[in-house]
Amino acid sequence: MTTAADHDAICFLGARELARLVAAREVSSREVMAAYLDRIGRFNPTLNAIVSRLPDERCLALAEEADRALARRGRVGPLHGLPIAFKDLEPAVGFPVTQGSPIFRDQQATEDSIVVERLRLAGAIPIGKTNVPEFGMGSHTYNAIFGATRNPYDLTRSAGGSSGGAAAAIAAGLLPLADGSDLGGSLRNPGSFNNIVGFRPTVGLVPTATTPMPFVGFLTKGPLARSVDDAALLLSTIVGADPRDPAAYPSDPSIFTQSLSRDVTGVRIAWCPDLGGLPVDRRVRSVLDRQRTVLESRRCTV
Repeated sequence: MTTAADHDAICFLGARELARLVAAREVSSREVMAAYLDRIGRFNPTLNAIVSRLPDERCLALAEEADRALARRGRVGPLHGLPIAFKDLEPAVGFPVTQGSPIFRDQQATEDSIVVERLRLAGAIPIGKTNVPEFGMGSHTYNAIFGATRNPYDLTRSAGGSSGGAAAAIAAGLLPLADGSDLGGSLRNPGSFNNIVGFRPTVGLVPTATTPMPFVGFLTKGPLARSVDDAALLLSTIVGADPRDPAAYPSDPSIFTQSLSRDVTGVRIAWCPDLGGLPVDRRVRSVLDRQRTVLESRRCTV
């Protein structure tokens, strides 16, 4: 009999390792999906991180189809069989795209964004959307449709935003990784609040189409995950030019699949404790100060 502890063990495996196990048929997509659905059922009602979710039966059916596809083809995408929920600013066919606003409560996507399209092609199984503040504006995730997303470490605290639903879901083991976007901190802020990796790529590395704010100049999309390795895995599936987004530039996705192990002796690291004079909470600064020794111990020049 499979227990909650068994499911939790699957849910907290690294995404790269979990994808490897699925591809090697050491665990089935259905088993992975069942584990995540069990954990979502136990914790999402309190955290409110994943919204507009498909019924469990539909999620399991999609996972079974992923298993059949693997049996037929042998080779599959790098995220094959892993459940994912798209940020609720991303159009994804089969799901509402409410943007957290009552104005768009019933709006259904008519096409996939490029990020969603690429995550599907990588083999991820969509099961829902992740909660956002209205229109993605603001650094805390709450809206009039779905309510507030809670921080898994302390339910009285904010999960941050605007990718707060994604970050809380990953931290709580409800998803292995997820997409997010960042205009003024919406990948980095929830990453910090939820003790995960929120990585803001260089503008243009990941296509942003479709977006209501084309050519704004500093909007970017990127990965959230529990480790840098898993963030790199997701990034490898969504980077690269696309004719639908003139602001995106060519890049080599394989760069992000390479080993992160390297000798960093002498690498120059800029350390700016106050971001050029901005206020930084003393508790946050204390955490960062303690981590500086990690860079120094690797013989970086800080």
